[in-house]
Amino acid sequence: MPPSLITEAAVELAALDWFRELGFTVLNGSDIAPDGLHPERSSYKDVVLWGRLRAAIARLNPGLPAEQVEIAARLVGNPNIPGW
Repeated sequence: MPPSLITEAAVELAALDWFRELGFTVLNGSDIAPDGLHPERSSYKDVVLWGRLRAAIARLNPGLPAEQVEIAARLVGNPNIPGW
């Protein structure tokens, strides 16, 4: 393989290293899978980690009522909701 060839795996590993350096915790996808050690989704079809999204919205908007956090999460999680 030529040294100039960039693979998806190389980019992923570099990005994970950058996130670690920034202080993020990097988890293995199988650990947070529905059948993993610490599931964060109910199905493999779930793309959004809803608990993390809600927690981030609440953290970034202190004092925001829970109902508004839920509305914001739905908007971010599905930007194609008609009427919003």
